[in-house]
Parts: sequence; C-alpha cells; structure tokens
Amino acid sequence: MPARTNHVRAAAVVLGCASLALAVTVPAQAAHHPKPSHKSADRAVLPAGDGWASADGSTTGGSAATPDHVYTVTNRAELIAAFEDAGDAPKIVRVVGTVHGNADAEGRPLDCSAYETGGYTLEKYLEAYDPATWGTEEVPSGPLEDARAASAVAQSKAVNVKVPSNTTLIGVGDDATVIGASLQIRGVSNVIVRNLSFEDTYDCFPQWDPTDGATGAWNSEYDNLVVYGSTHVWVDHNTFSDGDRPDSAQPKYFGEIYQQHDGLFDIVRGADLVTVSWNVLKNHDKTMLIGNSDSAGADDRGKLRVTLHHNLFQDVKERAPRVRFGQVDSYNNHFVVTPGSAYGYTYGIGIESRLVAEHNAFTVPKGFDAATILKKWKEAPLTAADNYVNGRKTDLIAVHNAGVPAEQLASGAGWTPTLRTKVDRPQAVPALVRNGAGAGNHC
Repeated sequence: MPARTNHVRAAAVVLGCASLALAVTVPAQAAHHPKPSHKSADRAVLPAGDGWASADGSTTGGSAATPDHVYTVTNRAELIAAFEDAGDAPKIVRVVGTVHGNADAEGRPLDCSAYETGGYTLEKYLEAYDPATWGTEEVPSGPLEDARAASAVAQSKAVNVKVPSNTTLIGVGDDATVIGASLQIRGVSNVIVRNLSFEDTYDCFPQWDPTDGATGAWNSEYDNLVVYGSTHVWVDHNTFSDGDRPDSAQPKYFGEIYQQHDGLFDIVRGADLVTVSWNVLKNHDKTMLIGNSDSAGADDRGKLRVTLHHNLFQDVKERAPRVRFGQVDSYNNHFVVTPGSAYGYTYGIGIESRLVAEHNAFTVPKGFDAATILKKWKEAPLTAADNYVNGRKTDLIAVHNAGVPAEQLASGAGWTPTLRTKVDRPQAVPALVRNGAGAGNHC
C-alpha cells in the first residue's frame, strides 16, 4: 500500500492547465492529498462533443476520485504503487518532476547494462551477426540472439507501465516528464492523460533483421504511449519526442541506423472512442499508428474511432497518422517540416480506413512536394477538404493523384464528423497551435 502523507509543505502549484493551492508531498511511496476544487485541471472531464471520446458516455477519467485516491508521485515505483492501490476506482495521479522508466526501486536511472543477461553484449551481438559472416538470408538465431531476447524481456518489465481504468494522469507544473517508460492503456476504459512530456522510450536491445527491406534493418520495441484495446481515452496537452537521443544521432551498424525507438503514440487492437487534442509530437520517425496490422480486421472493424485536433506534428518523418480500418477525424492540426529534416509522408491511407482530414495547416520548405502529404497503402477513400499548405488552400487528393499517378486515391470517406467543438480557420491554426499545444500550456 502507498504510504500516507509524512512530510507536507504548503505551496502554490501551477498544474500546467490551471493554478491552484494544495498540499505537496515528497513521499517514500505514492501519497494521498486533500481533495482540490472540482474546477481544477485534475478534475477536468472531456467537454461534450469534443471528438470521438465524447460519444457513448463521454470520458471522465478519475474526476470522481475520493480524497484517498488522489496521489502525487515522483518516480516509477510510486506511479505503479498508486495504480495498484486504487485499482479501477476513480483516481487522480499527479506526476511531479521526472519519472524514469528505466530505474531501480529508489527511482535512480539504470543503463542498458543492468538488463543484460545470458552473456549478451552489443559487441558480441555485432560480431555474431555481421552480414559478412552470418549472411543476409536468415534472421539471427542461436545463443547470442537468445541472450538478446532474454535481456529485452528483463527491460520490458521496467519499461512497460499499465494504466488502469478510471484514471486521470496529469503532470504538475510545466516540467513533469516521463522518460524511458511506455505507458500502456491496455484493455481498460475511461482514461485521461494530460500535461506530461513523454521522452525517449528506448529499446536497449534492438534486433537485427538482414531480411527487412533491401539492406536489412534494426527493429525495436516500445512506444511512449499505447492505447491497446481500450475505450474512452482523452490524451490532451502532452509533448512526445525522443528527447536528447534522436535517431539521427545514433550510430550505424551494418550500414543501418541503430534504431532504438519505435512509435511515439499508437492506437491499436480494437481501441475505440479516443480524442487526441492539443499535443506536440516532434522529431521522430514512426510517429502514430491507428491500427497496426492489415490482418487485425476482426478486432478493428467498427472501432478505431479517433479524433485528432489542434496537435502540432513537428519534423516527423511518417505516420501522422497511418490509418487502418478506423473512422478518423483529423482537423485543425498543424504539420511542420523544416529544411533538412527527414520527411516521408503525413497521412497514410491503409486498409478499410475512412479518414477525414480537414481544416489543417502545413508549413513546409521551398521545393516541398505536396503530393507526398498523402501516401496510399491500400485502396480506401478519404475526405480531405479546406487544407492549407504555406497559407494556400490545397486539394491534397488532387495534388497527390497528379503527382503520384500510379497510386490514385478516391475522394469521399462516406461519413461526416459531428463531434467537434469549435473548428478554427486553417489560416489561424499555426498560431493557435504554437501558442496552445503541448505540456505546460494552458488547457
């Protein structure tokens, strides 16, 4: 059980989205705190009509938490203790400072060597599976691959943190950060995540696959945040990035980037009724999947209903998002590509998807080919109206079809979004999102 309050000091705390006075505790375990005003940010619920998460009962998170189910946490152990203490009862969990996913029981960060087992080291792995000796026809197998897999299992027990139903998880102040943890909203319902910076959820033990693509690839696990088979989830005013370990700074082995990051934020496996609003997702490769497999139709058909609005996608290479099966409403988002950054595409049109992409703004460098904003993976119609590229209204489907004639996209998603609050003019979106999106901004 989390310890009760021991040392309490009164303070005025800025809770990112609101200011309020409350007792702040730095506990040995997750601590209970007095019940704040229902008007404060941690008691906020999703507004009526605000995206798919407002349908069929809305999303209230832990807003009904009793005083003994309100916690402030400062490390991974306290975070897990708070979730375990409350179970599925309504709960508010406030994060103060930096929580490390790769950490010991006292919250001290661990490096990758702490998880190595079975004789694994990266140097031995590289020697064993060098294509010059191993070849390029088979994926690694044998003692060193077994040791890598066992080491990966050891890390996963630290990195993956499961979030229960009826939870509000919210950062305190403008610097609450989760580093190296993968928050798993898995098989639950009614969860709110707000005002947190998620950084650098890295895999210590990527697997080399020489058969992946023309030249092989390093494949890694873990997303910063995963919504898996869950319903009624609101993700609002957060920032997602690789922190100070961008992929571009990683070494190359066997001629390929040693890829230690997977996605930033994925919504998969029958997840449904999700609103993603006023977040920043930046400086990443594989950004967001909505539906992670063409073969998952049994789980995903009729689900994966997701709304994305007023988010900033800054220098992301692809999947912003890539959509399979779902009815996804993406409006009033700002997509920024700066000169020299890697770029593949923004919207990925996947199997049986029904994407509506409207009233968005794109800020791109001179010479950027707007035909690449859309990427066709499978035959599926979409609606893409009133989008602006560098301040000019642009028919994204027409531009794509003219520029990529071998991948014609059909217009008309076959449904009209109704769960929107205010739709802003796309010309105003860059300033609105710049000033309002991300952790630490008012919401």
